[in-house]
Amino acid sequence: MRSPAPEVPVRLLLALALGTVLNPLNSSMIAVALVSLQRDFSVGIATSTWLASSFYLTASVCQPLMGRFADQFGARRLFIAGLALMAATSALAPLAPTFGWLLVARVFQAVATSTAYPSALILIRHAAGPSTQRRSGAPPARALATLAVAGSVSAALGPALGGLLVAVAGWQAVFGVNVPLTAVGIVIALRVLPRTPPRYGRSWGLRDIDVPGIALFAGTLSALIVLVLSFADDPTWWLVPVVIVTFGLLVRRELRVAQPFLDIRGLINQRSLTTVLAQQGGVNLVFYCVFFGMPMWLEHVRGLTPDSVGLMLLPVTVVGLLVIPLTARVLPRYGSRRVLVTGFSVLLIATSAVQLLDEDASVALLLTIVVLLGVPNGLNNLGLQTALYEAAPADRVGASAGLFQTFRYLGAISATSVLGVVLEQDLSTRGMHHVGYVMTSVAATLLLLTLVSMRRHR
Repeated sequence: MRSPAPEVPVRLLLALALGTVLNPLNSSMIAVALVSLQRDFSVGIATSTWLASSFYLTASVCQPLMGRFADQFGARRLFIAGLALMAATSALAPLAPTFGWLLVARVFQAVATSTAYPSALILIRHAAGPSTQRRSGAPPARALATLAVAGSVSAALGPALGGLLVAVAGWQAVFGVNVPLTAVGIVIALRVLPRTPPRYGRSWGLRDIDVPGIALFAGTLSALIVLVLSFADDPTWWLVPVVIVTFGLLVRRELRVAQPFLDIRGLINQRSLTTVLAQQGGVNLVFYCVFFGMPMWLEHVRGLTPDSVGLMLLPVTVVGLLVIPLTARVLPRYGSRRVLVTGFSVLLIATSAVQLLDEDASVALLLTIVVLLGVPNGLNNLGLQTALYEAAPADRVGASAGLFQTFRYLGAISATSVLGVVLEQDLSTRGMHHVGYVMTSVAATLLLLTLVSMRRHR
């Protein structure tokens, strides 16, 4: 019998939400400012897109790094430090004299915002109390739902807010808007965030940081991301041995040190955590195939206008947001695994329905498929966050949360490669069906992983 889900103070959730929205907001808001930036700095399209790519690449590496620091040195101080760094960087970015300096500012923004989610998960666990450490304790579903909704809404509203800011005050406002947000966040955080003791007390120093492990992890992940991205155009096969060698060195290093940055042995033993990370990558691969692939097909093949395409895909976000609070109500009773089985089952049906698409598909059929794709978006979003919360070791909540975010980026990057490989060669209904086959295969694998996990848990 599971105990009732613990309550987390509303003001704490407000403070954490203000911090966690900055990463998805700034990752999506920059998209509508690229044209203005390209014109003002006299750079090409490919160069300007590095403002987005550098943010994703840096965040994917820094999320587990900042999470590990939060585990070691205290979540409260790292959360506030991230907000302070974000405020300073955003205030200075509009003054950048060259494009290179602006690119450096984006990298620092990614570092700063990478502190929020891992720290938030630690602080929620601390506020929820010791009951969540026991098998019988239900996770704080409302708190996790708040983070899920805040992240989804900020990512969805980012382009609209960015467009308004650019129209009113230029690209500089896309950076400047973060200053009042972070200022308010710092004030609230100082007042309400609980003090979580650092793992090493006051005696920590550089000796407690696994610098070689961090360097090998960053090198392996960076090479892997560049390799995956290259599949859409001209694969850089020479990176394959680089990834293999650096990963081998990383594993060798992390198995030998007492306090590894990446707990390889723990990931091997904690199969439930490894499963959650794999599921996170797979879910985001499917989601971004829909998010990026469907607009291409609807506009170029179905012949819809860009504004109609935007309205057509709106239910994916809206339905997902509506499902999250409903999921939070049933999750403490049925558990994350049953929620994920339901979510992956609906995802399997929805991705299979992509095969019904053709040039003459009715609007009613298109909307049905889109709504079907939105339902698992909400179920799986909260279900996976809860599964992560349950599976993460108590002393590595931050690092596990960071890896969770890294696998989100890896899923998104993998989706762009799938779309590049398939739709670059065949932007047609047949090509979209082939993308659908990939999505259905991934959904089936996710469902199978969850069923195996349920059986092992029992």
